[in-house]
Amino acid sequence: MTQLTTNPHPQPEVPILYTSRLVLRPLCESDLPAVQKNFEDYETVRNLAAVVPWPYPSDGALTWFRDIATPGQGKDHWTWAIALKEAPGELIGVIELFQQARPSNRGFWLTRSLWGRGYMSEAVEAVNDYAFDGLGFERLLLDNALGNAGSARIKDKTGAQLIEVIDAKFVDPSITKMERWELTKEAWQNTRRKDL
Repeated sequence: MTQLTTNPHPQPEVPILYTSRLVLRPLCESDLPAVQKNFEDYETVRNLAAVVPWPYPSDGALTWFRDIATPGQGKDHWTWAIALKEAPGELIGVIELFQQARPSNRGFWLTRSLWGRGYMSEAVEAVNDYAFDGLGFERLLLDNALGNAGSARIKDKTGAQLIEVIDAKFVDPSITKMERWELTKEAWQNTRRKDL
């Protein structure tokens, strides 16, 4: 189960979430070098929406932090840096939650060297708990690039249902379709009960 603590960060509207191996904490300016480094890795960003510029500009992380991640933080969206418990200051990924779908209510990425270890599943579970139990969401609309099996697997195992496949643009121009998923509060609660 996700632990929730009071946040000593200057933006108290974004709680710190703990899982068995991770700390999800509010994103801060000191995380930007890690964001920049990861977004210069094409494999990390190729399945992200085409709003992410490629090649990634040298000020891309700063621009994203200043213009997108920070305004409204804790009010209509929540952005967490994902870190390992043993190194809480070192960002290994980001997970975001949006009050209004853009087109998704949640987005995430993880540094490529840590793929396949279940870290993102842990982060998603913590954010799902916060969305449904802490913020009162009734459903989450989720999406991923068609063919992004890892992202689709996370959605499926957390109880989301695939509702459609639609046209979309991604950093990788060869990807032209997006899977759209829906996760209801009831489906998430049923999935959590199975895990107990």
